[in-house]
Amino acid sequence: MSVIRKLNAWLLWSLPLVFLGVFFFYPLGVILAYSLTRLSAFQAEVASAVLPLPVILRILGFTTWQAFLSTLLTLLVGLPGAYLLGRYQFRGKAFLQAWMGVPFMMPALVVAACFDTLLGPRGWINLGLMELFGLTAPPIQFSNTFGAILTAHVFYNTTIVLRLVGDFWSHLDRRFSQAAQVLGANRWQTLRKVILPLLTPSILAAALLVFMFDFTSFGVILVLGGPRFRTLEVEIYYQTVGLFNLPAAATLAILQLACTFTLTLLYTRLSERQRPVSMRPQTYNQARLTSWRSRLFAVVTVSFLTVFFISPLAALALRSVSRLEPDRGQRTLSSPGITLDFYRELSANRRRSLFYAPPASAISISLAYASITVALSLALGLPAAWAQARLASPKVNRLFDSLLMLPLGASAVTLGLGFILTFDQPPLDLRASPALIPLAHTLVALPFVVRSLAPALRSIKPKLRQAANVMGANAWVQFTRVELPLINRAILSAAIFAFTISLGEFGATAIISRPEYPTIPVAIFRLLSQPGGLNYGQALALSTILMFVSAAGMILIQRLRITETGEF
Repeated sequence: MSVIRKLNAWLLWSLPLVFLGVFFFYPLGVILAYSLTRLSAFQAEVASAVLPLPVILRILGFTTWQAFLSTLLTLLVGLPGAYLLGRYQFRGKAFLQAWMGVPFMMPALVVAACFDTLLGPRGWINLGLMELFGLTAPPIQFSNTFGAILTAHVFYNTTIVLRLVGDFWSHLDRRFSQAAQVLGANRWQTLRKVILPLLTPSILAAALLVFMFDFTSFGVILVLGGPRFRTLEVEIYYQTVGLFNLPAAATLAILQLACTFTLTLLYTRLSERQRPVSMRPQTYNQARLTSWRSRLFAVVTVSFLTVFFISPLAALALRSVSRLEPDRGQRTLSSPGITLDFYRELSANRRRSLFYAPPASAISISLAYASITVALSLALGLPAAWAQARLASPKVNRLFDSLLMLPLGASAVTLGLGFILTFDQPPLDLRASPALIPLAHTLVALPFVVRSLAPALRSIKPKLRQAANVMGANAWVQFTRVELPLINRAILSAAIFAFTISLGEFGATAIISRPEYPTIPVAIFRLLSQPGGLNYGQALALSTILMFVSAAGMILIQRLRITETGEF
């Protein structure tokens, strides 16, 4: 690699690195310094009185245990679907893949609302069973249980397994298994001795990524778990917002960062080993459903995935237009019927207060934040992706890719806490500024943007750039006239990713947002925290709007996706 190429790569990476340094590493460093300096002899006694070591270990143990079980169940649900999507071509597959990705793009609060309307105390299933058997109490106790947490995590993260493992499987050369069968191996032996060893890096990478998301889960634990279950993320939020015990919150944040940083390093190493020994296009590896066994397997798998993923979404949408008791603090049906009252109430200000922001204002605020996030993410992600695809060496790519992944492994609540502690004095006195919201959202969206753009740039044939070079085009002209038009679909897909992620981010936003500038997830949480059927109905209406926006974004991403790159 020439000196000029190295210099160009570092110049292109400089802006994203400066952004990460100022708005990610600097706040984390402040948290570390704050945690260490505050733990003097006296304050250590105070902190230990609030959070003794056994309590910290119990919270860490529960956080790890629920993440492990959630990951295991996610693999059990996702691997059959990954095999079906990776190895077979069938009608409706693109639509199925798009809908399977909708939960991942939805905020955890909306996922919790989906299951509450389906399996909650007054969810559709409990209401139906009570009506059918004449019961006075809901027979299924789902909310505020450990099972609710596990179910929501599986619903939320199964698409990671479908994408990572399914895409890897779709590019794995079928001739490996055919050769094993020619040598006398049966289906089980081929799977155990040939396919699984090749799939292991991909499965482990997906499992680690799922574990990281479950380990830092916030909205699901907060809403569905209830007060009995506290993870590190929830405890950091409680210590920060509820008790304003910043030393204890910073100490827990450092503990969580140490865990997630280790997981991020492991994920990066495993991601490097995901590329199969022999890569072939999907069209050569995927077969039709011809045998009765393959058709039966497809029917069972698709039916299960459809019911599991679609029924909570449908329950939420239907409940948002159903009549509820508005004033008694209960979530019961008053009389059957369809109504749009909850959507109309989103823009109402019944108190006629100048200081009241109706929930509908959260929609316009979220759209503004999301637009700024898209602009920042593309401005930072496009040069980084171009350097990663064209200029940087593999060693430099591994380093930068690890740095970009760190915000995904870090806690959103920890990030919000770092912003509070850091940006409170000149020249970056931003603690009371709404500008912090899109900056925090950009940190989360940037890895997805780079990973959407870099494969598209790598897929451009070198002959096109060589022809432009022969005709006298410099690097800038090649990029703007040749490469940019070829990756416009990937740019649009990355923009939709960033937009949807910004709309649904809740952890950091819940800490750093100002009361007069609520986002949609913050408004949903406020409405769910207040008694009354009207507030509950408005929360469901906002959740449904966000759900359909997320679904539309995922369907567009699926249609714009460059399928032969083998990457998500």
